[in-house]
Amino acid sequence: MKIGIPRGLWFYDYYPLWKAFYEALGAEVILSSPTNKHILDQGAKNTVDEACLPVKILHGHIIDLRDKVDYIFVPRMMSVYKGEYICPKFCGLPEMVKYSIKNVPPMIDTVINFNKSRKSLMTTIYEFGEYVTKDRKKIDSAYAEALKKYKQYKQSIAEGRIPLNGELMKESCFNGKRGRKTIALMGHSYLIYDNFGSMEIINKLKALNVDILLPEMLDNGRLRDYSDTLEKRMFWSYGRRLMGTAMYLAENKDIDGVIYVSSFGCGIDSIVEELIERRMRSESDIPFLLITLDEHTGEAGVNTRLEAFIDMIDWRRKNEGNLSPYGKSICGN
Repeated sequence: MKIGIPRGLWFYDYYPLWKAFYEALGAEVILSSPTNKHILDQGAKNTVDEACLPVKILHGHIIDLRDKVDYIFVPRMMSVYKGEYICPKFCGLPEMVKYSIKNVPPMIDTVINFNKSRKSLMTTIYEFGEYVTKDRKKIDSAYAEALKKYKQYKQSIAEGRIPLNGELMKESCFNGKRGRKTIALMGHSYLIYDNFGSMEIINKLKALNVDILLPEMLDNGRLRDYSDTLEKRMFWSYGRRLMGTAMYLAENKDIDGVIYVSSFGCGIDSIVEELIERRMRSESDIPFLLITLDEHTGEAGVNTRLEAFIDMIDWRRKNEGNLSPYGKSICGN
């Protein structure tokens, strides 16, 4: 049996888990090709206009897998934490794919919904495994093995190794050495870790000789503690992690700048990004840059903004270390 896993959305957070799980059950797991212009163009042509860039990219990856596999892995991911939800587009992905792309193979579209509790976790795992085997002991063993691989993957990211296109970079992108420029790169993992979709922003920052700090490199429990102090509960899981990161950074002030990468049309980002920028401006003097991407964004413009941002940080560190990037010192506040 051949199971296709598209390189999009939840892929960048969970693919080692599902790949190891199905391989342990005896299935052949086939990944779609890394994102390229053809995949993006195909995805944009075969989904609704209102979809954000990552959703269009996912559709392109499914088309890339369409004639190669027996099943395509498109779970209905609704909630991974109690009292929280994922983006609504995740919830409706099976229908979006079914009615947008012709001749799609059968989908593994099991519901992942832990909004009320995680007591149903193993029931969900069995539903995923039963596409390959009915032997629950074998499914238990496969899940235990997959969980080990998943924890190793998350630990590698915490140590600074970034999974560009799903492959962990050999060297760490965060050294934490005193005196080096450190930029916090924020945004949804499925946009930042897609090398083509993010216009190679990680490689560009590395070429500019900066350390890169990602939300996934910080302790998730600590970030959740920070987000718990918000006046109103953040019930989007991705938004909660990003808000917790912003609050941690604003308090600790141990970075030189924040770059937030967003996709045009992201409903969650339209709120979360604004909250984060306000937090940076009101509670810290850390420079903040927003980069919004879609399939029409020009790479030259992104390069210019990145280079100007890093030049500004270099100038500020050298000449005006006590001057706020938001004008507070100028205004006398």
